[in-house]
Amino acid sequence: MPRTKGAESPRNKVKEPGQLLRSRDVMLMIKANKIAVIDLRFVDLIGLWQHFSASTNEFTEDAFEEGLGFDGSSIRGFQEIQESDMLLVPDPATAFLDPFAAVPTLVLICNVKDPVTGAPYTRDPRYIALKAENYVKSAGIADAAYFGPEPEFFILDDIRFSQSYEHGYYFLDASEGFWNSGREEKPNLGYKPRYKEGYFPVPPMDSHQDIRNEMMLTLEQIGVMVEIHHHEVATAGQCEIDMRFDTLTNMADKLLKFKYVIKNVARRHGKTVTLMPKPIFMDNGSGMHVHQSLWKNGKNLFFEAGNYADLSKPATYYIGGILRHAPALLALCAPTTNSYRRLVPGYEAPINLIYSQRNRSAAVRIPAYSRSEKAKRIEVRFPDPAANGYLAFSAMLMAGVDGIQNKIAPPQPMDKDLYDLPPEDLANVAKAPGSLEEVLDALEKDHDFLLKGDVFTPDVIEAWIRYKREHEVDAIRLRPHPWEFALYFDV
Repeated sequence: MPRTKGAESPRNKVKEPGQLLRSRDVMLMIKANKIAVIDLRFVDLIGLWQHFSASTNEFTEDAFEEGLGFDGSSIRGFQEIQESDMLLVPDPATAFLDPFAAVPTLVLICNVKDPVTGAPYTRDPRYIALKAENYVKSAGIADAAYFGPEPEFFILDDIRFSQSYEHGYYFLDASEGFWNSGREEKPNLGYKPRYKEGYFPVPPMDSHQDIRNEMMLTLEQIGVMVEIHHHEVATAGQCEIDMRFDTLTNMADKLLKFKYVIKNVARRHGKTVTLMPKPIFMDNGSGMHVHQSLWKNGKNLFFEAGNYADLSKPATYYIGGILRHAPALLALCAPTTNSYRRLVPGYEAPINLIYSQRNRSAAVRIPAYSRSEKAKRIEVRFPDPAANGYLAFSAMLMAGVDGIQNKIAPPQPMDKDLYDLPPEDLANVAKAPGSLEEVLDALEKDHDFLLKGDVFTPDVIEAWIRYKREHEVDAIRLRPHPWEFALYFDV
């Protein structure tokens, strides 16, 4: 019987890391916590969590082997209508209690499989992440790849947007927005961060301290450890919560938990959260700097005392791979048209394809405070929180590994203020592409490094590029922009 398009042979199945719970443990957990509902979650190709729920009266331990069926043709980037049936197979290691459900609910993150062959589905982003981790191990490069993202986001009070044949607009508001400094609020107490000055005053100027505390404590409640949180540079409630690092797939799981928690905590308070990279004109956008390191036999492969920033040769080559493939990586790491409203000169945007110990406009930074062997890491600064963590982390890992395997030397590090460089020097610094269309073209031309070990497969790359061009690039390109009316209405 022919296998379904996009599925792999069972022999290519990889072992899943971090099996903390077995299926039997989960069934005991269900009983001990008097769970009424099982919520089964998986991620679509673009990066949003999807789910359906089952009563515990219908959920049995067999589900961990046999899976549960769903319609893959209704999921973005997945199957065609004629091959829609798919399976969700819960990973028992991912079980956690939903902190927001009205009845006791256990969440299980699932892997997607083909119901005919039982093979993992190539377009399941979580499977791609598992294969990326397995590839690094099988290639003998490292035992573990650690990732630590720093997602930024805005907490807003109101958002309205609409687009039709005869109109197109958006309107957002936040009590913290400096544009409200003159609004009659009865009373207006005046504590509103000025543009580009939100980093980081104490309350009452920082009005979201208690909400972020609740977000942090809720994340810890479901197993996502938080290092710090704070207000960010922009006005209007821009925030950052930094999660403690973890291995690649686990960290991508946690990024989805992170988005789930911050959105639902905000809703409890009558507010809303957006992870759009650039929702506010003329102020800083939201990035997701991603810290990375490779370890083998308990040793950090990125540390070697005495070199520039105490970086080892493998670390330097890893950076070389990231910078060499940066235009293609951006298609997965900064994957929206809105991402390129953020990646512009100014606003601390990391548009320069160089690395540096301290320069925040560099695409790759070596944190100056990571001096010890244990803490040594690199920070890739061009991703943003609209990214699908499974794909973005895997792609960066594969680019870095390609750099190590091929000894790709990066350009010389640069610690100067790049915005004040003389034009003749600045001309020698490569820049990140300026649009989603450009980076999709780059990914189309440069993706062989992603195909190593069948981590990404051609159908994944093709589906990603096709979806982004048809549903995002063309959708924006074809619509009149509101500012065009200000520019051209009276021509």
